[in-house]
Amino acid sequence: MIPQRLTPAAALQALASEPLGMRFRQLFQHGSLQVEIYKPVSRDLQVAHARDEVYVVIAGHGEFVSPGRRHDVVPGELLFAAAGVEHHFENFSDDFCTWVLFYGPDGGEPG
Repeated sequence: MIPQRLTPAAALQALASEPLGMRFRQLFQHGSLQVEIYKPVSRDLQVAHARDEVYVVIAGHGEFVSPGRRHDVVPGELLFAAAGVEHHFENFSDDFCTWVLFYGPDGGEPG
């Protein structure tokens, strides 16, 4: 069933039901759009993804690191990571969590 409304509280509750150590959970998919919640613990172990992605920070703070860039992030901030580009979060607070929206084809959208 497709949710009509997805709140941070409901997303975090769904993530809590995952096996210990899981840091993300897919919550919604429609066409090429895939929505997840992501809450890294201790370290962000991400690798470059095959599709373009957008992050919207829900809570907490930290730093977003991508080639040649590092900047502070706070709730409400929107970040873009192109397909195949290494990126991760560092120095994030214990309550840090973000929406992740994957979309488009493998290799990313033409840009």
